[in-house]
Amino acid sequence: MDDALSALLHEVRSHGALFDQAVVRPPWAFRFEEGTRIAVLAMLSGRAWLSRPDGAGAPVPLGEGELAIVVGPQSYVVADDPGTAPRYLVDEDERCTTPDGALVLDSCTPGCRAATGPRDGRDDAVPRPVLLRGAYRLGDAASARLAATLPRIARVSLPPGGAAVLETLAEEIHRSAPGRQAVLDRLLDLLLVSGLRAWFERPETSAPDGYRVHGDPVVGRALRLLHEDPARPWTVASLAAEVGASRAGFARRFTQRMGGPPMGYLTQWRIGLAADLLARTDETVEAVSRRVGYANAYALSVAFKRVRGVRPTEHRARSRTA
Repeated sequence: MDDALSALLHEVRSHGALFDQAVVRPPWAFRFEEGTRIAVLAMLSGRAWLSRPDGAGAPVPLGEGELAIVVGPQSYVVADDPGTAPRYLVDEDERCTTPDGALVLDSCTPGCRAATGPRDGRDDAVPRPVLLRGAYRLGDAASARLAATLPRIARVSLPPGGAAVLETLAEEIHRSAPGRQAVLDRLLDLLLVSGLRAWFERPETSAPDGYRVHGDPVVGRALRLLHEDPARPWTVASLAAEVGASRAGFARRFTQRMGGPPMGYLTQWRIGLAADLLARTDETVEAVSRRVGYANAYALSVAFKRVRGVRPTEHRARSRTA
């Protein structure tokens, strides 16, 4: 985690990723109401439109060779045409039903293949649109980090190697080999990171703090030091010495490039790491505090409450029930 994108995504790791693959024939439309905080969608063949059920915002086209990253728990529609009404609903338990409640598939995970209507043999030679979707379930903190830097729907061209990742995903979904879920998790992570890289490279986008200063010989170097060793008892003076700058010059440059002082950034980074450890491990609060640079559980608790509004134990309890 030595850069800004890694910092943004340190709480976003796939564990038991939700996947589905739908082979469809027009007219078709899926309304996803699963409550995930982020989804990655691609058309393996054909074209689709993404929109909000309330009609807010312009529909976003999605073609072959493109990736859509959808952020937020609100429902969204994927259809062959913006005017097609949803014919399938996918809920938070991945149950696929018709709008009147009739069950189509008990679970769209790990690889549903659905079609809008029975096969009649008359158009089997016509290529079908194929939608591939991978989804994460995230806590509020990770969701907020992504929502602060991404629009509701971010569409990008597939980065180099993206087509190969999609092809491997499509094949792996229908395999039953050992370790299959782990492979799917890692492939989804790779696809997400590649898509975010492509998005944040656009000059008009709102990149996360530090993304565009990664190559700065002073601020970029300082960020890498903080990310690599957050538990070190850093001071502005010690950071400045490490990057070969004066204390005042370093503090001024860091604040100008990052929008805040070095120690404020370090606090946010440490608390984010602590939140991740509390949510994903059974380490004691005392152990977590030492790993992220606090002297004891009390010191971490005070800082955690100030930044997140809850105590570490409360955050852990909430993350386990989310």
